[in-house]
Amino acid sequence: MNPESLSEQLDAPVRRFEYDDGETVLVADFGVQDDAVTVDVLDDTVILVFETGDEPVQHELDVPTGEVEKALINNGVVTVEVDQ
Repeated sequence: MNPESLSEQLDAPVRRFEYDDGETVLVADFGVQDDAVTVDVLDDTVILVFETGDEPVQHELDVPTGEVEKALINNGVVTVEVDQ
């Protein structure tokens, strides 16, 4: 997943961090209230549902190869941790 294209797709700053222990962390700052976003994981896809307007908006993100250890939102920042 290319953080630049993901940033354009989501209209939010996105960063990708890769660590020596094989962990990859994707971080996107949506700047919305935590209760306005639902984060779910299905296989190798993270599903984000935003309820900030009249109708919910859903985004699906392919994660890097590996097992998703954690997907959460805190202060409008979505974090996905993948163990490779």
